[in-house]
Amino acid sequence: MKTSSREIKSFFYSQYFSDGLRMTLGILLPSLVLFQFNYSDLGLTLSLGALCICVIDNPGPVVHKRNAMALGNICLFVVAVITGFARSNVFTLGLEITILSFIFSMFAVYGNRASLVGTSALLVMIFMMDKAVKPSEVIGFSAIILAGGIWYMLFSLLFFRVRPYRAAQQTLGENITDIARFLRIKADFYLPNTDVDENYRKLVSQQIKVSQHQDAVREMLFKSRMIVKESTATSRILVLTFIDLVDMYEQIMATHYDYRDIREKFGTTGVLKEIALFLQGMADEVDNMAYMVLSNTRIKHNPAFDTVLEQLKLRIDAIRKNDESVSNLALKKILINLRDLNERVKSIYKYYNSKPSESAISDPASEEYAKFVTHQDYSPHVFFDNLSFGSATFKHALRVSLVCLIGFIMGKTVALGHHSYWILLTIIVILKPGFSLSKQRNYQRLVGTIAGGIIGILILKFIPERNAQFVFLVVLMMGTYSFIRLNYVVSVIFMTPYVLILFKFLGVGVLVEERIIDTIIGSSIAFIASYALFPAWEFEQIQDNLRDVIQANLNYLVKIAESISGREVGTIEYKLARKDVFVKSANLSAAFERMTSEPKSKQKKIKEVHKFVVLNHILSSYIATIVSGISAKGLHSSAAENLKLLKRSIAVLNDAGKKLNGNTAGFSTGKSLAENIPNEQPGLSADDALLRDQLGFINKISNDIGKVTENILA
Repeated sequence: MKTSSREIKSFFYSQYFSDGLRMTLGILLPSLVLFQFNYSDLGLTLSLGALCICVIDNPGPVVHKRNAMALGNICLFVVAVITGFARSNVFTLGLEITILSFIFSMFAVYGNRASLVGTSALLVMIFMMDKAVKPSEVIGFSAIILAGGIWYMLFSLLFFRVRPYRAAQQTLGENITDIARFLRIKADFYLPNTDVDENYRKLVSQQIKVSQHQDAVREMLFKSRMIVKESTATSRILVLTFIDLVDMYEQIMATHYDYRDIREKFGTTGVLKEIALFLQGMADEVDNMAYMVLSNTRIKHNPAFDTVLEQLKLRIDAIRKNDESVSNLALKKILINLRDLNERVKSIYKYYNSKPSESAISDPASEEYAKFVTHQDYSPHVFFDNLSFGSATFKHALRVSLVCLIGFIMGKTVALGHHSYWILLTIIVILKPGFSLSKQRNYQRLVGTIAGGIIGILILKFIPERNAQFVFLVVLMMGTYSFIRLNYVVSVIFMTPYVLILFKFLGVGVLVEERIIDTIIGSSIAFIASYALFPAWEFEQIQDNLRDVIQANLNYLVKIAESISGREVGTIEYKLARKDVFVKSANLSAAFERMTSEPKSKQKKIKEVHKFVVLNHILSSYIATIVSGISAKGLHSSAAENLKLLKRSIAVLNDAGKKLNGNTAGFSTGKSLAENIPNEQPGLSADDALLRDQLGFINKISNDIGKVTENILA
């Protein structure tokens, strides 16, 4: 019960709910205020503009929101004017829909937020299609829509002006929750009944969420710091928490072992179950940390973990004493990792339970932030370079353009009633660049519309009182915008009755049957088009993901090679290489997940791709383990045998990258590295011996990756 209560509270503290509240107020306020002065039509038109612009109001740096919403308002006005005049003739309207659908779908080449600007423009085009506006009133009506868009932009930016770091804080809290779930999946590896292969699937899926949220925090936090240009206690604590959080995630990633082997060796001792229980308890503690960050409360770290670790140490030592032929080295390594994890969690808790002075907290320079932030190229040539069938975005834009034209024709010839623009609305929402995403949205839209329609009918039939209906309208709106990124099915379930109640207030009447039929028509067209019209199958593009992740791991390995051959490699260099590995690995995992949702006939080499994904995770984990050891011990030289092992791994991965048409410039394995190999020493130190074992395993994994790459390309 306590967990359920915490989850509910966390939702209300989350960015999902705050976004839903902000969007609902931004859309409703113009109508509510002007309704009091008998200007309901003016209020509704302003709300229409706000509704279109709120689509762009996705999480991210405030400067990105501001620029995107400003551009969105320009597009809003231009498209409203064009549609207002074009709608007077069915042929000019059809031509406009075809051309604008293509142009605004191509905005996706500039990233997700630019894509949302395009969606906003297409929404106003769809809403204006059946709007009976006289030619002489088109400019004035479009200006009112623009005013509504500007109102929403200013209203939204005011929220972030008052609390510039709240959005970053919320995203950070959600990222901590993701890491707690990741830790629970890792704990399951130590349980005897867990299917290792299936657990890897869960781990890879969760890794996608962790990486996406980390990227979002990085963008919001670091860019907010650069914009605000003010070092506050809140911002410093958030930065330090995020830095430690990424390090902690790397530590969790680094705790990789041959789980089948350690189960076979130590399964009967009971110690593995204790390790799993400790990790589950630590995951609960990380969840508490997430709630602390989200809610701005103070919770103290549970000191009982120190005692549990001591007891675990005695159990591990006892295994060796009872049977000297059994090596407990692997368990000792696990214990060291558990201690490190506990210390990192303690460190984060200290930030929130003490009052450090300004000078007590180191504040990284803005130049360092800039290195971790991704910069989008908005040059015009990016748009024109993608105008070919070699571009997935071009094929998607062409598909959207043709399907919208078909939907428009269907709306004019087949659909019921006067709201056939719902067909186009359904197509715009459902049709995504990849088949799997379109398929998923299709199912969610249909289920949500039917379920929401039933709920809407029940509300309108059994709750006739208008004030009560208005309360439902507000609650349903908030639910729609709160869940739109969290759970799309739930969002549509809220959206359908909210639209039905809204139409009741506008005097249009209940249009459940029309809405469901138009949704089915739009969904059917979108589904058929995603399969038959310039389809984009993941296998055709996944080689790019394979190449990118190999190159990212190569870069990470080269940093190790440079370090142990004598060159001083800075912490920032390691962290940049690590960030690249995490991001590219998450992209590969996401592509593989989408691939599993495609028709069986299109899932080419899926077993090999899955094996590659797992091997990549293992490789990244072992590299992270070595980096962690080098950073902790300050190791800057090693035996020649270790460097030779490292060179072999780099050579194998280089070869695999070349087969995938990768650019391997900068991944030198030749003279420059060989010159720095120290002379062979008679004996290996304990650190060198451990490093040799780790590099030997990396060499084995690299060879396995090379073989799997050949099988994928065969």
